[in-house]
Amino acid sequence: MSNENIVNKTILFVKKKLDNAEGGHDWFHIERVYKNALSIADNEVCDDTVVKLGALLHDIADSKFHNGDETVGPKIAREFLVSNKVDETTIQHVVNIIENISFKGGNTEKSFSSIELDIVQDADRLDAIGAIGIARTFNYGGFKNRPLYNPNIAPNLHMSKEEYKNSQTPTLNHFYEKLLLLKDKMNTETGKQIAQERHRYMEGFLSQFYAEWDGEK
Repeated sequence: MSNENIVNKTILFVKKKLDNAEGGHDWFHIERVYKNALSIADNEVCDDTVVKLGALLHDIADSKFHNGDETVGPKIAREFLVSNKVDETTIQHVVNIIENISFKGGNTEKSFSSIELDIVQDADRLDAIGAIGIARTFNYGGFKNRPLYNPNIAPNLHMSKEEYKNSQTPTLNHFYEKLLLLKDKMNTETGKQIAQERHRYMEGFLSQFYAEWDGEK
């Protein structure tokens, strides 16, 4: 099967698999990450097929929606790629991307590294910040029935991986526990440049939010 054909088959597979997914982790999230990844890859020497498949399959079964089980996504991706006779080297690379892409509180070392992982990780992180990131954050907070903000509950900036996964804090805390940290965790120069502008947008949003909360604007 040609690279173009497997990418097209993967798109159809992911669309169907995520048909009823939560709004911040649905097909449109995958599509945005895919587009981000292609833009970043244009400025890097990389395996385009691995980047495309990694971007398309990175959230095929987010552990947040599978009782925290991080093995489901890699397993589904592997089974799909094997069934379509993708070579083992490519399959293992894509699985490694899925296993190492997540933020997980920002304090977990990656057990694998490659430029393709760097690209897909940056693409995914870009979708977590800026206007889209703000929308996704509040969408997920509503999905989990979390309060918008509680000035009496401070962000926890030193969470373990497990604490991060199980956190039930107000949605606004997530900006400080993850979103505002991503600008300095980007891997590629393209990712860093795009993240700067999206970071500034979030800072402006927070400034306006607090002013409205306090009745100042």
